[in-house]
Amino acid sequence: MERDVYGEALYDFHILGDLKDTLLLHSSYGDIEEMPVEVFYRDPEDFPELEHIALALCDGYILDVGAGVGSHALYLQNKGFQVDALEISESACSIMKQRGVQHIIREDFFALETGNYDTLLFLMNGIGLAGTIAGLRKLLRHSKMLLSERGQLLFDSSDISYLYDEYRIPKPEHYLGEIRFQYEYKGNLGKPFHWLYIDQQELIKIAHEEGWVVQILFEDDNDQYLVRMEPRRGE
Repeated sequence: MERDVYGEALYDFHILGDLKDTLLLHSSYGDIEEMPVEVFYRDPEDFPELEHIALALCDGYILDVGAGVGSHALYLQNKGFQVDALEISESACSIMKQRGVQHIIREDFFALETGNYDTLLFLMNGIGLAGTIAGLRKLLRHSKMLLSERGQLLFDSSDISYLYDEYRIPKPEHYLGEIRFQYEYKGNLGKPFHWLYIDQQELIKIAHEEGWVVQILFEDDNDQYLVRMEPRRGE
């Protein structure tokens, strides 16, 4: 059975308030980065502007996809919204319960078969769980099944093409934003996974082909951008 090293790091931070060991993130573009676990535990005053805009646009019955330890779900819950916090990590779900998140679903996004959500929220590049361009098309189709008639998607992503210039590595044959990651904690490696970062032009093209209306709402200084999408009515 694969170890949930990401969840182990989250739990150690939850118990200790700090980590003696570093959570590392290996990537297919050749870098090993330190993953600051405290970023998952941010208070609302520490949310970046992009996230505050997204949270302000949340409406109705909300699914917080990849909820982590529940920072965004708690914020919305405290504002009086009905929020389901969706998370696949057992440790993260346990932490959310301890932190007071009321509605937790431990499941893979694609395993959800029904829903009537007014907002699907994917923050901290949560849309990346699509993994690939083909996976993004699958995610958009699946999202239509989970949305109410007035439903919307809110998510952020970024253009990471600069990495290939910065690290002077050959560009892959597949789409540049399809990255392979693997967590490492206390010398243990987690299961490798694919994650997608998509540039605005490619996103708009795919969204239109899949029957979605796209609004780019905000861009920051780090090539991150916030998107609101809704299905074209009648499709």
